Amino acid sequence: MKRTEILAQILIPVAILAAIGVPLYLWAHTPLIHAKVAEKGGWSPDVLQAKVDEPLVLHLTSDDVTHGFAIGGRPMQSVDVLPGKVTDVTLSFDKSGTYTFYCTRWCGINHWRMRGTIEVTGASPDSPAAVTPPLYVTLGLDLDAPHNSPLVPTQRPSAMPGQVNQVPNLATYLSTDAYRAHSPYGTWQSLRANPSLSNLSDGQIWNMVAFIWRSEATPKALAIGQELYAQNCAACHGEAGAGNGVFAEELKAAGASAAQTMAGADNMTMQGPADFTDPKRMLGASPALLQGKILRGGMGTGMPSWGPIFTNEQTWDLVAYLYSFQFDYR
Repeated sequence: MKRTEILAQILIPVAILAAIGVPLYLWAHTPLIHAKVAEKGGWSPDVLQAKVDEPLVLHLTSDDVTHGFAIGGRPMQSVDVLPGKVTDVTLSFDKSGTYTFYCTRWCGINHWRMRGTIEVTGASPDSPAAVTPPLYVTLGLDLDAPHNSPLVPTQRPSAMPGQVNQVPNLATYLSTDAYRAHSPYGTWQSLRANPSLSNLSDGQIWNMVAFIWRSEATPKALAIGQELYAQNCAACHGEAGAGNGVFAEELKAAGASAAQTMAGADNMTMQGPADFTDPKRMLGASPALLQGKILRGGMGTGMPSWGPIFTNEQTWDLVAYLYSFQFDYR
C-alpha cells in the first residue's frame, strides 16, 4: 500500500473526529441557561462572560412557560425559549463592555426583572466613545416632581399646519432642541403670549402645539414607537395608554402589599401604571422628562428602567408615540 494511501486512511478519520468532536466539546462546555418566571429565579446563570470577536454559543431552555431572549441595544430578532427544549444562539461582540439580555415575552407581573448581563472583555477595534449624559440630567429635571399642566384643552388638539404659518420665528418652535426641552403646555404659553396670535382662540393655539409635536413624530418614528410600546409597555399601561393593562391591578395589589411591611407606609401613595390619556399629566411633561422616566424607571413604582434595553433613538421614538394619546396626528 502506498504511503499516500496510508496517510489518507489515518488523516481522514482524524479530520472527521475533529469536525464532530470540537463542536461537541464546545457544546458540552457551554452552560445550559435556564429561564424561569422572575418569581422563581429568572435567568440562571444571569451573568455570562465573552471575549471580543470570539463567538459565544448559548444553550437556552425554559423550565416553565415560553420566554424570549434578546440583547438590549443590538439589532437582533428575539429568540423564543420553549419549555423542555434547547435553543442554540450564537453571538459575537466587536466591542468590550457590559450588555444586558432580557426576556421579550410577558411571562408574569415581574417579567421586566428577567434580565442578565454579558461581560465582554478584550481589545476593542475602536476607542471607547465619550458618554453623553441624558438630556434630563443636562436640563436638571427632577423626574419625581409633579409636572401637571395647569391648563388643558377642551377638545383633543389636532395638527393644523395652516395656522402655524402665522407664527413669527417658526423655526425656533420647530427645532428638535426646543421640542425636547419644553412641555406642550410651556410651548402653548409661549405661543399664547405672542401678540401676533392674540386673535386666535386657546383651542387654535393648542392645535399649533399639536402641529409642532407632529413635526417630531415622523411616520417611521411613530411606527417604531408603537411597536416598542406594544411589546414592552401595553401589558401595564394598556393598549390605549389609559393605565389599565392586564397587569395593572396586580401591580397595584403587589405595591400595596409591599408597603404594608415598610415604615411610614401609611403616608405612601400606591401608584399604578401611568395614564397617558390624562392631559394634565402628559401636557405638563416635556419629551426630555418622559425620556428620563423611560431611561431611569419610576422610583417607588413598578416602572422598570429601559436604559439598558432601548437605544437612544428608540427612546425618542417611544416618546413621540406617547404624545399620540393626546394629539390627533391624522
